[in-house]
Amino acid sequence: MRLEAIPAPTLTRTLGLPAVALTLTVIAASGLALVAGGDPFAVLGLIVQGAVGSKFALLETLNRATPLIFTGLAVAVAFRAKLWNIGAEAQLYGGAVITVVLGTGFLPWPAGVLLPVLVIASMLTGALLLLGPAYLKTRLGVDEVVTTLLLNFIALLFVSMLLEGPLKDPMGMGWPKSERLIPEARLPRLVDGLRLHWGFALALIAAAAVWVIQTRTTLGYEMRAVGQNPDAARFAGIPVGAVILKTAFLSGGLAALAGFSEVAGLKGSLTLDLSPGFGYTGIIVAMLALLNPLGVVVSALFVAGVFVGADSMSRAADVPTYIADILLALALLSMVLAILLTRFRVVRD
Repeated sequence: MRLEAIPAPTLTRTLGLPAVALTLTVIAASGLALVAGGDPFAVLGLIVQGAVGSKFALLETLNRATPLIFTGLAVAVAFRAKLWNIGAEAQLYGGAVITVVLGTGFLPWPAGVLLPVLVIASMLTGALLLLGPAYLKTRLGVDEVVTTLLLNFIALLFVSMLLEGPLKDPMGMGWPKSERLIPEARLPRLVDGLRLHWGFALALIAAAAVWVIQTRTTLGYEMRAVGQNPDAARFAGIPVGAVILKTAFLSGGLAALAGFSEVAGLKGSLTLDLSPGFGYTGIIVAMLALLNPLGVVVSALFVAGVFVGADSMSRAADVPTYIADILLALALLSMVLAILLTRFRVVRD
C-alpha cells in the first residue's frame, strides 16, 4: 500500500471528503453522548439550542468566536507558507500585555486615537514574538515548532511575573491581575446590554484583508509558492527567507489582535487565565477551514458554537462538557485525514 498524488483533485472530492469527515465526527460524538448516559439527539439538539437558540446565545457564540478568528487566521497564514506557528498563545498574550501597558492611562488620548494605536502596538508586539523563531528558521535552520511552542510557556511565565509585579493592580485585593483599562481604551459594544463588542467586526475585517492579501497580491502568491515548494520558489527568484519573515510578521500580528480584543473588548484587564487555549484552538479552526481565511470565520463560529452550546447542554442534560473537546479533536483528526485523501489516493502495489 502506498500513497499516490492526485494531480488535479475534483471538486466533489475536495468538498465531499471534508463533509463526510464532519458527518462521521457528529456520529461519533452522538455515540459518546449515549455512553455518557444521554440521549444523542437531545444532546446535539441542546448544543445547537445553547449556541444559536436565542439572541443571547447567538451573541455569546459570536463573542467566543472573535479570538478564534484571529488565532485561526494567524495559523492559516503561517501554515500556508509552511511556517509552523504553534505559538499563537504567546503572541495573544503579547498583544494583551502591550494593550494593558498603554491602555491603563499611560497614553491619555481620546478613543479615536488611542484604539488605533493599541491595535498597531499589539500587532507589532505579536509580530516581534514570531519574527525571532522565523529568523532562527531561515538563518540557522532551527525548527520553529519547538521554538514557538516553548515561547508559549515563556510568555505565560513572563505574564505571571508582570501580574505579581509591575502590572499588579494595587486595588485588586491581592489578586494577580492588572489595572483596568481607561474608558477610552475599551472597544464599544455592538449590542447594548450584551457582551459582543467591535472586536468581532475587526475580526471580520481582518479575515477579508487576509483573503485579499492571499488571492490578490504578490505576497500572497509568494507565500503559496514557498509553501508548496520552497526550492522551486527559490529557483524562480522568490526570496524565500524574506517571504517567511513577512509571513511571520502578519501571522504574529493577527494572533496578537486576539489578546487586544479580549482585553479591550471583553475583560477590561489582564489575568493569567485570559485565554483558555485560544492559540491552540486556532490550529483546529485553521485546519477545519482548509487554511482558507474566509473559511476560518465559518470554522471559528462552528467551534465557538460547540463550546458555548456544550456549556448549556451540560447544565440541561447532565452530560460532561468534555464531549465538546472530544468532538473538536475528532473533527481535527478526521479533517486532516480528509485533506490527505483529497490530495492523495491509496493504491496497492
